[in-house]
Amino acid sequence: MATINNPFVIKGAIPNEYFCDRVEETKTLTNHILNGRNVVLTAPRRIGKTGLIAHCFQTPEWEKDYYIFFIDILDTTSLKEFTFALGRQIFETLRPKSKQMLDLFVLTVRSISGEFGYDPLSGMPKFSLSLGAIRNPEYTLSEIFDYIDQADKRCLIAIDEFQQIVHYSEKNIEAVLRTHIQHCKNADFIFAGSERHILEEMFNAPSRPFYASTTNMSLEAIPQTVYTDFVVNNFRAFHKDIDPACVEQVYLTFDGNTYCMQKVLNVAFSMTENDGVCTQSIIDQAMDDILHENERNYKNRLSLLTPKPKELLIAIAKEGKATRVTSGDFVRSHHLTSTSSVQSALKQLLSDDWITHNADENGNKQYMLSDMFLTQWIQRNF
Repeated sequence: MATINNPFVIKGAIPNEYFCDRVEETKTLTNHILNGRNVVLTAPRRIGKTGLIAHCFQTPEWEKDYYIFFIDILDTTSLKEFTFALGRQIFETLRPKSKQMLDLFVLTVRSISGEFGYDPLSGMPKFSLSLGAIRNPEYTLSEIFDYIDQADKRCLIAIDEFQQIVHYSEKNIEAVLRTHIQHCKNADFIFAGSERHILEEMFNAPSRPFYASTTNMSLEAIPQTVYTDFVVNNFRAFHKDIDPACVEQVYLTFDGNTYCMQKVLNVAFSMTENDGVCTQSIIDQAMDDILHENERNYKNRLSLLTPKPKELLIAIAKEGKATRVTSGDFVRSHHLTSTSSVQSALKQLLSDDWITHNADENGNKQYMLSDMFLTQWIQRNF
């Protein structure tokens, strides 16, 4: 294993020793999968659901007994793109593991088999086809599921940002996928996503195809005390130290958002000298550096918004978490045009993923920016 120079890992699979907590969640998810239950896993974006799945993938039982496939479909817009992503991930995962299963894939998925290239040295097939090679995505998807059922080990398929399928152009996409998954006897599925309200409707409404087909699992922020101990212990393991109050301030700033906290602490750790102490001034400098390196991107993104959605975005960012955004009080306090213009802008911001929402303790919708670093940048600049 490669040497880790910074224990606050922000990309790729996280080694177990640098994975924070999630002990009970790991046990629960592992138990569901090993007992043949499909799972829908919901969590706010960047709170750690993908990391939890990747962490479980490293457990010996899973690696030994399953072919494991993970796809993120956030940037897909159609069944064709979904089929392409799933097919490519299965192919690339199996390529270094089983020539027999790779050959079976080419033989089974006949609708695109003529598009595969071959390595001139090894004779192994290569996934060299383009998206346009999938001319009948429903048929190709059916072949892929036929292949999964013929695999010589059980398959585990995790699909991240699964709520994206509701935005596909195909009207019957949920029914199509539900039929294939229901009849697939050699696979278990994890459906993960960050738009909790969409996934809850998809899997819990009696009128929807996926109704009562999964076990529900929700992921919340790591408790503050647990995360603080994790950070302090990792600084000390590398002969550095940090004031626990600094960690608590980072936690409160990002409301327990795992990625944002890890990003700040990754930079702060790199700025702390060996045998030195990470102070609040170092944390502040780390935050300044992160926001500065993204400033041009933030300005470019904001320039794409028309005035009314931009004004509402800034208003929500200034509050951090905003409720009753269409109320007269909110409109007046932020000098917005009107309730009707806020309703229209809100719809656009949600559709374009600028903002997300959950429910507060009173059940009211609570809006916040999807990018918490952008929230910090706006609060400093507007």
